[in-house]
Amino acid sequence: MGEFTTTIEHRLDQAYKGLQEARTSGDDFLAEALTADIEDLRRIATDNGVPLQH
Repeated sequence: MGEFTTTIEHRLDQAYKGLQEARTSGDDFLAEALTADIEDLRRIATDNGVPLQH
């Protein structure tokens, strides 16, 4: 697994964890921002042939 793939996976993991925390605490703005980050990271991964687990 290359460094790019590892970085994308790590950033996605962190974003999903943050999203769960934001939802739990009722922080809608943060949840929306993290959702956008996740969508961007997933698009970047797809565009570069990185298989996703989520």
